[in-house]
Amino acid sequence: MFKKMASDALGLSDVGKIIAPQDYDKTDADDYVMHEDQEKIYFLIKTKADEYCFTNLALIHVDGESAVSSKRTLKRYPYSQHAISDVLLETAGKIDLDVEIAFRLGTINYKIDVQKDQIEQLKDLYKSLLRIAEMTHENAIVMDMANQSLDKAVTILQNSRLSDIALDDQYNKLTDFGFTWMTSVRNQYHVKDFGDVFEKYINN
Repeated sequence: MFKKMASDALGLSDVGKIIAPQDYDKTDADDYVMHEDQEKIYFLIKTKADEYCFTNLALIHVDGESAVSSKRTLKRYPYSQHAISDVLLETAGKIDLDVEIAFRLGTINYKIDVQKDQIEQLKDLYKSLLRIAEMTHENAIVMDMANQSLDKAVTILQNSRLSDIALDDQYNKLTDFGFTWMTSVRNQYHVKDFGDVFEKYINN
């Protein structure tokens, strides 16, 4: 019992290890990667109970109830649906044996402890998540501006003094243009694949 208390106090009870790319196929998470859709693992942290698998499309969390239980719950969070924010990296103090990366994924907060000697690798993940968070935030602003612009155009048209027939025709043209334009904006700014970000910052 004393050993367990000491382990918890030092943060060793569930410290993660960064898995090398050549060992990805030995993890549970690899079974749930959509290789058929060109999904690729870029970073994987394994603890006694959990696996945190960062792909170009999503975070795959293989959630274990405990280190001694074989029961697992698979959770998948696409970055395009669950925005990353509040990315933090906590380095180790003199007596600490682990470092911590924390981030918010949609409405869920994650804090993952990793072995102290793997800090350099963890910095790469930190940079990647930080850049994804920045891109997602910037793209959301552009999408919001595009929506507001279209709404203003519709409001101006509705308040114009055109005849009912002319208004109908102009409204249909605006609707067609708006759909095409918003589809183009969405394709450009609603990013689903962040492989290029991981490629840039992660040095395996």
